[in-house]
Amino acid sequence: MSTTLSRDGSPVAMSHRQVLESLSGLLLGMFVSILAGTVVSTSMPRIISELHGDQTAYTWVVTSTLLATTVSTPIWGKLADLLNRKLLIQLALVIFVAGSAMAGFSQDTSMLIGFRVIQGLGAGGLTALSQIIMADIISPRERGRYMGLFGGVMAVGTVGGPLIGGLLTDSVGWRWNFFVGVPVAVAAIILLQVTLRLPKRPARKVRIDYLGAIFLAAGVSLLLIWVSLAGKNFDWWSAETMWMVGGSIALIIATIVTELVVKEPIIPLGMFKNRTFTLAVIASISVGVAMFGTSVFLGQYMQLARGATPTESGLLTLPMILGLLLSSMIVGNLISRFGKWKGFMIAGSLLLTAGLYLMSTIEYDTNYWLVSLYMLVLGAGVGMVMQNLVLIVQNTVRPDQLGAASSNVAFFRSLGGTIGVSVMGSILGTAVKDMMADRHQELLTAVAKLGAKGVAAAKSLQSGTLPEVNTLPVPIRTIVESVYGQAVAGIFLVAVPLAIISVIAILFLPNIKLGSKTAIERMREENGETPLEAAEENAVEVAEALIGAPATGSVAAVRRDAGEGTAGNGRSTATL
Repeated sequence: MSTTLSRDGSPVAMSHRQVLESLSGLLLGMFVSILAGTVVSTSMPRIISELHGDQTAYTWVVTSTLLATTVSTPIWGKLADLLNRKLLIQLALVIFVAGSAMAGFSQDTSMLIGFRVIQGLGAGGLTALSQIIMADIISPRERGRYMGLFGGVMAVGTVGGPLIGGLLTDSVGWRWNFFVGVPVAVAAIILLQVTLRLPKRPARKVRIDYLGAIFLAAGVSLLLIWVSLAGKNFDWWSAETMWMVGGSIALIIATIVTELVVKEPIIPLGMFKNRTFTLAVIASISVGVAMFGTSVFLGQYMQLARGATPTESGLLTLPMILGLLLSSMIVGNLISRFGKWKGFMIAGSLLLTAGLYLMSTIEYDTNYWLVSLYMLVLGAGVGMVMQNLVLIVQNTVRPDQLGAASSNVAFFRSLGGTIGVSVMGSILGTAVKDMMADRHQELLTAVAKLGAKGVAAAKSLQSGTLPEVNTLPVPIRTIVESVYGQAVAGIFLVAVPLAIISVIAILFLPNIKLGSKTAIERMREENGETPLEAAEENAVEVAEALIGAPATGSVAAVRRDAGEGTAGNGRSTATL
């Protein structure tokens, strides 16, 4: 149920239009977040090439943002349980915009990685807070249809991002990939201020777990840095591995100990006693690998294995986005209509697994229509599972833990994606190196036949930077495309076992009926407030806002203070 307040202070149902008005700034904020993340996906090979980066730099430009998003998401979620959520999401947008704008001025890959970290910190807030705020004003039963909207916005941003990024890169330069989202983000901040009205939550004493946040961020960051560097900068079994893995384990243990003793933990460990939460976390990990991994490496496949330009690459990945868009919107509406979710989730996890396996069979010359079908299947699976994992967790946890629970599902999804991208990038780099070595003699023959052009092309490949495949001579280009086609297919196969674990986790999820009350209504009930008391309290708050002074007395007196007699029969804009 979605509710607002009438003039006499009684709760009444919000119309679909009122809900959309309240969510408009939130949806725009999510759109700019997705846009800024995807606008560079098809342009990344050219960006890294122009900044003279290698495969490691390519992976870290992506991983740095995911890392910052991952470690900050549960912190933002916990802050949302303690502080003003509207102010927090606007702050997240400001941080995000600042990071995006600065990234556009990068002079080398190190600067780009650093600014992408700032961008990721803001993205963590947007990821966590959008789901939490939605739960404040919309009940779980109705939330499915609106989560479909979020899935749709995500799909549109993912569709528009690569296309816009490709066009900007091919026309005015890749730096505009980072500048394009700034005006949209400013508009989102203004729209949030004007349209988003959140109900007042019962007062709580604010206690922020700074120590736990530091231990969590340091432990996860060190682990992910090790995953990214091991096998390239040093051996998997080495002194560096010992101290990095050992340090990460020590920091994670310190995090657990801290979370057990503090009063307001960043990750309330007691939530893992909730079967739904634990299984949803397990399923989220593989969804993160599929969502982030495919978005990163599909762009590489299209440009390095099929010789597409950035613009063409964006167009070629449309089938996956179409699958995600249609499945998230259609399934979200069906869940709201029938109140049943488990069958859709199981079907989605099976499609996700099948899509990853099918993508592991592609090569550089696989018929594009067949690749399109595989991408469509994979996108449909991601769309059916991703948003609904958050929905079912929000349906079962206590209202005062809603922020922590929602953000931690997103945290483990981002963690899975970050580790997945790091591991996949490492596997891809190693596979390309080995396969190029296997075809060394073939390359030498091609170089000899091409003369000066062949020598120049060979030197560009030996430099370690990612090649611009469509500029290479045809014989060498064919070898490079073949190698990257096989290597990218191999990394999709790595994700299949995780997807199978996701299927098993979803099968064992308790099939709990979706509730019909918002998080605020549930919280007031748990605090022993009657609906009348809650309505009277909110009516007083509305009146104080209208007359600009403290209001006292009964609801009737408040209505007189607010000039209700001349205000007509409209509804208050405050939401409950």
